[in-house]
Amino acid sequence: MDFHNLAYWQEKAKNIAIETRLFINGEYSAAADNSVFATIAPAAQQTLAEVARGKKADVDRAVQAARSAFERGDWSQASPAQRKAVLNKFANLMEAHREELALLETLDTGKPIRHSLRDDIPGAARAIRWYAEAIDKVYGEVAPTGGNELAMIVREPIGVIAAVVPWNFPLLLACWKLGPALASGNSVVLKPSEKSPLSALRLAGLAKEAGLPDGVFNVVSGFGHEAGQALARHPDVEVITFTGSTRTGKQLLKDAGDSNMKRVWLEAGGKSANIVFADCPDLQKAVNATAGGIFYNQGQVCIAGTRLLLEESIADRFLDLLKEQAKGWQPGNPLDPNTAMGMLIDNSHADSVHSFIRAGEAHSTLLLDGRKNPWPAAVGPTIFVDVDPASALSQEEIFGPVLVVTRFKTEEQALALANDSRYGLGAAVWTRDLSRAHRISRRLKAGSVFVNNYNDGDMTVPFGGYKQSGNGRDKSLHALEKFTELKTIWIALES
Repeated sequence: MDFHNLAYWQEKAKNIAIETRLFINGEYSAAADNSVFATIAPAAQQTLAEVARGKKADVDRAVQAARSAFERGDWSQASPAQRKAVLNKFANLMEAHREELALLETLDTGKPIRHSLRDDIPGAARAIRWYAEAIDKVYGEVAPTGGNELAMIVREPIGVIAAVVPWNFPLLLACWKLGPALASGNSVVLKPSEKSPLSALRLAGLAKEAGLPDGVFNVVSGFGHEAGQALARHPDVEVITFTGSTRTGKQLLKDAGDSNMKRVWLEAGGKSANIVFADCPDLQKAVNATAGGIFYNQGQVCIAGTRLLLEESIADRFLDLLKEQAKGWQPGNPLDPNTAMGMLIDNSHADSVHSFIRAGEAHSTLLLDGRKNPWPAAVGPTIFVDVDPASALSQEEIFGPVLVVTRFKTEEQALALANDSRYGLGAAVWTRDLSRAHRISRRLKAGSVFVNNYNDGDMTVPFGGYKQSGNGRDKSLHALEKFTELKTIWIALES
């Protein structure tokens, strides 16, 4: 069969088995009260499945299973070689089930199958494998003490980790958190978004097949105000790691403070600036990267380059090229391998994006309008020019394919515009001047700064933000710090 063919994926979608139950202590089960919720396919506008609706009783059961597994020690105390072998097998199984997992992602979120198959699932498996390989390569320390003392500094697993992940990259972002948490020896309770629970529930079965002991990895599907808040307030959860909105992140901080002061690691919103100077070394490359940086995944990307800052002398030419490039980013059937842009997650979110566009028309020039297409839950490439930096278009996270363009004259003006945001997740600078690139990179208030590219990177570099974009980092060895306790062991030696 040819997986580059629409008919192949349509046929596969008809016959795919969908797991809908919670996964707790190594077994699938219904919610304690047997309640369910519908997960809707954005493209088909139909119910995909009725999924178990986990609530406090289910969270309590999952946390207890995770705690018991941690204390039992068959994972938390397993040798690095043992954990490495299991996680590598886990990654192998994800790769072997790549088509199934990609299809679940596409059906559940409306993203193009080409992206699920090429980016999301391989990236998720790569995250698990990367941390598997890191397990036996991270060493403790011996402090430089006097001759009669021995001071060792070691890292130990913390205990029960709650991972709450969003709907835009359900499996990929889950694995950014699962990889370091499991590699460190912790037990995990994962709560996927109620808008995209299917791949996480299937992932749990693969984890068991890989050999993760019962209770080490649990999945509780459900709503944030029920399952999510129960995890945030649970006294036996030591860490909550979250990707999602800034508003929800603030609520998790309150819940953690009201319970056991659990550590809360947040990757929240973004309104990233993409700065293009007149001496940009390759204008077409910058245009291509700008389009991908805002239109990929329908703009539902926390680090999307939503604010384009153009030096005046090249602005008109750049925008002409960008309008042409946008023609290749048009909404289509997510199951068609030729589709580059799929659906927004649901009609409610599509309405929110539409409302931003309507409000923007009152005070900005709409250069490109993506509202006219036959898909109810889709918005195509949309570009506003000469946007007031203080407006909602420039300040609020729209989370859709809506680009706002502001012109600048000087480097200082560009820097001031870029930093004029309560967010600080990412930024980019396009210039041939190495000194300028270095100077601006150091002054931008963002967790990642990209020079002559947008959002390049891999598992070796940390990901996270400044200001209200969150704290802590996903990816790289730095992520291990979030899921380990740092312990000092001081030994007085006999003289």
